[in-house]
Amino acid sequence: MIYVVIAFLWVSICLYIITGGADFGAGIIELFSRRSYRDKTKKIMSKSIAPIWEANHMWLIIAVVVLFVGFPTIYTTVSTYFHIPLVLMLVGIIARGTAFTFRNYDAVDDSWQKVYTQIFYYSSLLTPFFLGMIAAATISRSIDTEAKDFLSLYIFSWFNLFGVCVGFFTVALCAYLASLFSLHEARFSDALSIMIKKSRETAVYVVVTGLLVFISAYYSDIPLLQWIFSKALGIIVITVATISLLFTNEAIKKSNFLLVRFLGGFQIVMILVAATYQHNPNIILFANGTHLSLFDASAAPKTIEALGWALLLGSIFILPFLFYLLLSFGNQSKVNHSEQ
Repeated sequence: MIYVVIAFLWVSICLYIITGGADFGAGIIELFSRRSYRDKTKKIMSKSIAPIWEANHMWLIIAVVVLFVGFPTIYTTVSTYFHIPLVLMLVGIIARGTAFTFRNYDAVDDSWQKVYTQIFYYSSLLTPFFLGMIAAATISRSIDTEAKDFLSLYIFSWFNLFGVCVGFFTVALCAYLASLFSLHEARFSDALSIMIKKSRETAVYVVVTGLLVFISAYYSDIPLLQWIFSKALGIIVITVATISLLFTNEAIKKSNFLLVRFLGGFQIVMILVAATYQHNPNIILFANGTHLSLFDASAAPKTIEALGWALLLGSIFILPFLFYLLLSFGNQSKVNHSEQ
């Protein structure tokens, strides 16, 4: 049953990065859009994230619950050493959702709309940035459990060159996903050419920030290149992800935007596999050479068994309704277009 629990943990993190990434990316794309067509971008992005902007955090909640119940030592370590970026990330999630709601449904259209919009923009930018920093810190061997001062324990454990570069890479991924996901919603509008341009621009940003991640890892003595390219699986995964970029471009040319969405999600999965498979199941690497393993740091067998069954049974109820939600919004978009 431990493998079932680990699978749910990995899948929930993966789905949160895909759906939550596309959600956060909507604000990032809108922030960096020219003022001349920002209104068009705002309209398309609002339609694009409508099915998931509340539901995507379900995957984050599942991941947190799995860690809390199934791997309490790992949960405690993360919440202790990374409590600052975690709080900032959670504040960003709350601020973003609140601002998005008020700027769309506030009964009074006044100067506060600009405030809500700015909060939405910058919380969309900073939240995935801190998420990326946390992810980087788990494998960068920057947690020094023997440190005596506050900065070494709770700041430099996540705030470093590698963490900053992974943060920028995560932001670029979110913008890339949002631009790809928005193409399906923009297919009948005059904003399609704008979003296609954005998808190609953000793809370049992903490649550039990805290179920065490798460079920063080299200067930080993190064997990222060795982890990814020392075995056949890593080479295959990176190669397939790179080739899929070409297929994505062809799918855009042929206006096959559902395939574009699939390929975008597929590329995220490949990146996560490349980043995690080499040191799996060691989920946190410490500065002194020790680590926390998903197997060694798991809860009691009975707890894992109960958690596994709860996840399996829960998925029977959650997943069908989630697909129904997505289908309902898809049908609504078709109805709105036919009315126009």
